Formats: sequence, C-alpha cells, structure tokens
Amino acid sequence: MSTEDRTWQGPSAPDRLNLLRQATSIAIVGASDKPSRASYFVATYLQSSTRYKVYFVNPVVKEILGQPTYASLAELPESPDIVDVFRKHDDLPGVLDEAIAAGAKTLWLQLGSWHEEVGADAETAGLNVVMDRCVKIEHARFHGGLHLAGFDTGVISSKRQVLA
Repeated sequence: MSTEDRTWQGPSAPDRLNLLRQATSIAIVGASDKPSRASYFVATYLQSSTRYKVYFVNPVVKEILGQPTYASLAELPESPDIVDVFRKHDDLPGVLDEAIAAGAKTLWLQLGSWHEEVGADAETAGLNVVMDRCVKIEHARFHGGLHLAGFDTGVISSKRQVLA
C-alpha cells in the first residue's frame, strides 16, 4: 500500500511517548536469533537499554539472547503491554487475534508494516495501535539515545561526528 492510500491516522509523538512510558512489558512477535535481522537488533536494544520485561515469541527458536522463547502470545506469563510485530502483512490479522486474546494493550507494527483493517479492528477491540514505526527508534528518540547511525555516541555536538 502506498503512503497516499493510507487513511488511518496514528498516535501523535506525545501519545507514542506515553505508550512507551506506561508500558512495563513488550512481546516481540517474530523475534529472531539472527543478528542480521531487525528484530534481533531491537531485542538487543530493549534488553540492554530499557527497563521493559522483554518476551520473545517465535515457535521455531528455543532461545534468543539467553532468554527462552514462547511459541505464541498465549504462552506468555503475563499480558504484554506492547506487542511489537515483525511478521509479514498476511500474518497480521492472526497476530491481532492473539494479541487481543492475550490481553495486550498496544499493537505496534514495525517500520514498513501497515495494515488499515488490522489497525481498525485493533482499535475496535480497545487496543492502542502504532504502525510503520520502530519501537527502538521511538524509544531512543524520546530518551536521547538516537544518533545518525542509530546509536548513542555520548557526544553532544552540532557537528557531524566522524565514525572511525
């Protein structure tokens, strides 16, 4: 779907910040144990740089970053505040059904992921919805950890840093 075909309006930046502030747990659906995958990068960031309890949902892999994985959202020990989704477009309605059944508060579709019907259905079910945004980027942006390359350099300067 092209951006001009989009009709759903997502939450504002202050609203996204509030969703992240209120959350205590995030379940990553489609989490991967492969360092080359975006979900692995996000998982690493969330584990090392946030206070969230992070759950990994993947029915094939047994462990990611030293933590056990869960085959589905239904197996989690608690209802996740945010369900961060790294799944293909056609899988999103099923993930929404699982998120609703698990008692999730927010359905968060990662960068490049947009599904108007799923967004509308999630809101009808009482969930907050964020689409086409990365949890890691949003968290880092709101908490001062975003740099051109996506890392916190610890340097405050108006000049672009040369990366060695």
